[in-house]
Amino acid sequence: MIDNFKHKGMRQQLVSTVKSKGITNEAVLNAIGKIPRHLFMDSSFLDHAYQDKAFPIAADQTISQPYTVAFQSELLQINKNDKVLEIGTGSGYQTAVLCELGAKVYSIERQQELFKKTSKFLPKLGYRAKKLVFGDGYKGLVEEAPFKSIIVTAGAPFVPKPLLAQLTIGGRLVIPVGDNVQTMTLFIRKGEKEFEKTEFGEFRFVPLLEDKN
Repeated sequence: MIDNFKHKGMRQQLVSTVKSKGITNEAVLNAIGKIPRHLFMDSSFLDHAYQDKAFPIAADQTISQPYTVAFQSELLQINKNDKVLEIGTGSGYQTAVLCELGAKVYSIERQQELFKKTSKFLPKLGYRAKKLVFGDGYKGLVEEAPFKSIIVTAGAPFVPKPLLAQLTIGGRLVIPVGDNVQTMTLFIRKGEKEFEKTEFGEFRFVPLLEDKN
């Protein structure tokens, strides 16, 4: 669990890269600059940890590209103590960013291997989610709803209705929608059945899998 000056310097370069691609939210940039991304990856990828790229992790999943993490985080417009649901805990890197932003994080992971690993690992770095759940992200977390924000970190072929239903009025859902290539989509809940939808270009994610466990 080493985080040295070299790593910190590489992180600042990464922040500059992400900034140059259009991320302006200072809290998000500070989180990217603070979190030791190399610790979330297999040690053989240490040299790649601070490149702005996605990389493979366990269970055929990936740790998202830092720009993508920053982009989704910025769209959420998180305020301190906001109740946020994350669909796809994965390596826990996005979870850590949400914690750095001051959110009360609830996160769901459907890969048993990743769930076990990440739920032990995050507290070691000082990141304590309110709740980490092993389950089906398509269903959300109805017992903890409503949420101020919901972030989906895998490509969804369609928008799961339970996620829209679990937003507060004024709440934001950020979700990549599509099969091979996804369109980053923001839904803002305007009323009981009214949602404002905005699309933000193409991204690539691993698919959001339904519960097979």
